[in-house]
Amino acid sequence: MPAWPGGPCPQCGDDMPPNLVHCQVCRALLNDDFIPDSVEIPEFRPLEEIASMVEVEPRGFYVACPRCQQELRIARKYVGKGVRCKICQHDFHLDIYDKAIRTIAFFASCPHCQEELRSSPKYIGTKVVCKHCRGHIHFLDELTRPTDPL
Repeated sequence: MPAWPGGPCPQCGDDMPPNLVHCQVCRALLNDDFIPDSVEIPEFRPLEEIASMVEVEPRGFYVACPRCQQELRIARKYVGKGVRCKICQHDFHLDIYDKAIRTIAFFASCPHCQEELRSSPKYIGTKVVCKHCRGHIHFLDELTRPTDPL
């Protein structure tokens, strides 16, 4: 089956460059050897690495105390609640979206090897690979910002 040599479209007459399948103007087939139903769409098969992805929620966060800037490890259950710095005894409300509280990292357990992973907050909501076992993990962003009711 020869490639389209270029020239006028057989249907609309516009000049088309060589090696096209469809006319750029009217979308007509440029080669008589092609028939519209000659292309079969293959059956969908999900990729293996996507199917083996395991979703994981952060177990907690490493944040800097707003007063002394010391790094604190705080469990996820305290997000949205009042907490106290164990170094300077400063009380503050733990909101990981508050700009006054610097979130340094989060921690989670790998579901494949049970090793604890410490990751940057930029990886929340992304798909990553465990540095210990190379298992595929999707860090979920379940901690959505509270919204006002409509």
